Amino acid sequence: MAAALLLLGSCACAEQPTPLAQITGELPHDESAFTQGLLYYDGALFETTGKRGHSRLRRVDPTSGEITRQIQLPQRYFGEGLARVGNRLFWLTWQAQQAFVFDIDTFERVGTRTYEGEGWGLTYDGAHLIMSDGSATLRVLDPADFCVVRRIAVHDGDHAIDKLNELEYIDGEIWANIWYSDRIARIDPATGAVRAWLDARNLRTALGERGANANVLNGIAWDGEHRRIYLTGKYWPRLFSVAAPADIAQTASPR
Repeated sequence: MAAALLLLGSCACAEQPTPLAQITGELPHDESAFTQGLLYYDGALFETTGKRGHSRLRRVDPTSGEITRQIQLPQRYFGEGLARVGNRLFWLTWQAQQAFVFDIDTFERVGTRTYEGEGWGLTYDGAHLIMSDGSATLRVLDPADFCVVRRIAVHDGDHAIDKLNELEYIDGEIWANIWYSDRIARIDPATGAVRAWLDARNLRTALGERGANANVLNGIAWDGEHRRIYLTGKYWPRLFSVAAPADIAQTASPR
């Protein structure tokens, strides 16, 4: 995505009312982190940050905010989204057309994948990786070689929804935050239709004066065991846990 940050905007409006995120807790977050990817696994948060010379992969204790392991990409790479497949972490880059694969325990680099165009967000549905590139189309990828299995055209009614960014797979839905927006789209992976929206503007309000330097909402992680969602943003000093909406399935997403 472009490094320059613009004013927050809004995307196409769904016909149904958009519920506010229900905040259940606040946790510390590194306010120097230009957050790109976020996921929860085995009691820890895994986060990637962007900007050249500052692109890091880190494991974080969600309670204390302590970084327990961290590596940095070489200066020439601009890190982007993150997904877990088994004991491997897949980390996209913005314009280098490469994804790096790391061992989840040691952060040792164990592979590379290539793709065309830009890399933005990434998630895993239990069988395939799903990647965003800032457009209204998501690519479904084979983790073995990043071959495009199919494409998902995302829309809300007649409106194509672009600027799809950070992704998370939650109970059979793809959740995507929309760049420059405080709303999150809940997408049907079969049809690309936006089933519902989640309004997270109250998180920004909750930052108060602490959020003077906070930028866009960016970062969605799903804790299926405890049925909670973690949300944060670029340069946010806090990470929020929010309740899962009552209308999503009462089963954990594939692991």
